Amino acid sequence: MKPIWYFVGLILLVMGLLILVNGIYLLINPPQTKTVLSETHPSIWWGLIMAAFGGLMFAKNKNKIVE
Repeated sequence: MKPIWYFVGLILLVMGLLILVNGIYLLINPPQTKTVLSETHPSIWWGLIMAAFGGLMFAKNKNKIVE
């Protein structure tokens, strides 16, 4: 059986990649309405942070087995 952190890392990795792809899409095709901090591109930053943390957790717990 895998530890719970393996699956949490997998979910964070997938969600981070989805948010990152969405942020890149919004960078290429900006929306009509602008928000206050849209110039900072928060979806790119949070996508990178989530994907990096999820990948770290996934890789760290990949070979662990809970009995």
